[in-house]
Amino acid sequence: MQDDSEKPVALITGGGRGMGAAIARELHERGYRLALMSPSESCETLAAELGGVAVRGVAEEAADIQAIFDLAMMTYGRIDAVVNHTGHPPKGDLLDITDEQWTLGSDMMILSLVRMARLVTPVMLRQGQGAFVNITTFAAYEPSLVFPVSCTYRAAAGAFTKLYSDRYAASGIRMNCILPGYIDSLDHKPETADKVPMKRIGLVEEIAKTAAFLLSDGAGYITGQNIRVDGGLTRHV
Repeated sequence: MQDDSEKPVALITGGGRGMGAAIARELHERGYRLALMSPSESCETLAAELGGVAVRGVAEEAADIQAIFDLAMMTYGRIDAVVNHTGHPPKGDLLDITDEQWTLGSDMMILSLVRMARLVTPVMLRQGQGAFVNITTFAAYEPSLVFPVSCTYRAAAGAFTKLYSDRYAASGIRMNCILPGYIDSLDHKPETADKVPMKRIGLVEEIAKTAAFLLSDGAGYITGQNIRVDGGLTRHV
């Protein structure tokens, strides 16, 4: 029987609700110890349920990323997996979006990945392995005017993911993106499912199982990829 001190550790941002919470539950079932962050008390409630630790914070704040990293290291002394998950950035008509809103989007979706990687990579290098999963969007490479900030920076997140994977693959550290389609973490209009070839909204549990696979040894030869989990919604191949 595996000693608790030998169990892998997963750090999850946006880990209190929706896809983040589903990923936390799935990883807990697979034997991970958890460090969760979210803006509200939901991360603390879930961490208490799953025997993990939590701190309130948002991905766009460097100090909050530092805090969850510090908590994970202080509690467990290692980090084996990171799930970068954040909320939705501002929306609006393309040229009406302010500089401040674009800056917020950058902090949420790009600098959050960079800051987390700066902290965690040295730990994974010492351990000889590790894996990141970044949650982005199906629209990252099929941009929509409905989500201009998200599309712009989620595409950049994919580019960063590829650059990071190239840099650290030989050191045993992997990074991939999941591009969710319409998922039941949000309330969608009934007609939304008609846009999807599968004719249904995706489940948070489906995102969670994909994330768990990408973090596992079973995906040991997968890095730098953008994995679409969208029921066939996106068109390009």
